[in-house]
Amino acid sequence: MPAATIPTIETERLVMKGHSLEDYEECLALWSDPAVVRYISGKPSTREEMWSRLLRYVGHWDLLGFGFWVVREKATGRLVGEVGLGDFHRDMQPPLSAGPEAGWVLAPGFHGKGYATEAVRAALAWADAQLSPERVVCIIAPENAASIRVADKCGFRQTGQGRYKGEPSLMFERLAPVKAGT
Repeated sequence: MPAATIPTIETERLVMKGHSLEDYEECLALWSDPAVVRYISGKPSTREEMWSRLLRYVGHWDLLGFGFWVVREKATGRLVGEVGLGDFHRDMQPPLSAGPEAGWVLAPGFHGKGYATEAVRAALAWADAQLSPERVVCIIAPENAASIRVADKCGFRQTGQGRYKGEPSLMFERLAPVKAGT
C-alpha cells in the first residue's frame, strides 16, 4: 500500500509538514518536556512512547486521510510543535461526540506568540476544504487556560465535561462553517 501524501501547509509564520524519521529526536525532546505534558498526561514520554506516537501519526494519514503535522517556524526552521486531527477511539465518559479530534502541543519557547492559534486555524481550514466534517471536537484539561483560549479563538465551544484516564476533561466542538448558498 502506498504511503499517504501528507499536504504541506504554509501560514504567514509557519510550515506544517508530515512527520518523518528525521523529526523523531526533536519530537521526543518536545514530548519529554514536563511543561509540555503538564496538562496532557502529566508525565514525559519515553523513547518507546514517542516511537508509538510517531507511528500513530503516520498511520492516521495512511488509514484515515488526515492526521498531525510537525509545525516549524518559517524564519528559523525550529520545531514549534505538533498540530492536527486524530481519531483516537478514546475510552472517555461520557463519550466524545463523533468527528475528527483536533489537538495541538507547542514547545514552551513558542507559547504566547499566537502560533497555536495560527496552526490550528490552518489545520481546520484544511479539514473544512478536504474532509467537510460535520464537527471537529477536542478535549482540554480544565486548568489549561491557554489551550482553552486557543479553542475559543478557533471557533470551539464547550459542550460538556468528562473524564479521560481518570482525569477531568472539558469537551469542545466546532461545528462545520456554514457554506455560502446553503
